[in-house]
Amino acid sequence: MLFKKPKKLSAETLAELKRYVDSRMLPDMMMKESEAFDSEPMTESRAAMPLQAPRSSGKRRTKGMPLGSAGFAPAAQGLDDALKHLDESFSATLLRRIDEKNMSDAQCYKKAQIDRKLFSKIRSQDDYRPSKQTAISFALALELDLGETNDLLMKAGYTLSKSSKADVIVEYFIIHGIYDKFLVNEALYEFDQPLL
Repeated sequence: MLFKKPKKLSAETLAELKRYVDSRMLPDMMMKESEAFDSEPMTESRAAMPLQAPRSSGKRRTKGMPLGSAGFAPAAQGLDDALKHLDESFSATLLRRIDEKNMSDAQCYKKAQIDRKLFSKIRSQDDYRPSKQTAISFALALELDLGETNDLLMKAGYTLSKSSKADVIVEYFIIHGIYDKFLVNEALYEFDQPLL
């Protein structure tokens, strides 16, 4: 089987990607600067700054009662009911997406560059949880949009996080409709991130 020579990322694309990563990571940088400020030694100017009391949610909690999502103690049957109505698994979602894209299983795992044995394990074990890199590789192979990608990742227990440079790079390529895994890996390499 002949492999096509992978395309190279242009200098313009890398520069645009760097700007995109910086813009997506900026809130986290501000947060780190804020944390650094909080860890600075107390000076006269800092001592003069008024301290803010933490806000209260206004909800009172009885000791020993776990809070539900609304801040109230869940009903006794709540957990059992939730466990009976689990969402579609990663395996089921992946196989459904393959069918929706009119691909064969082999076309999908080859395009994702995933080993046939691993794909077979995912197919046969409904509760199989792949690595995040594997899930992203399938999203790229299926050419899923950002919402579909996050849905697939969520089924495996992951998400694309703006606090992760690697995730922001993957997000950039998906938003721009570039699903070539070689190019994504080249960009990850340029930013010293783990490859898919």
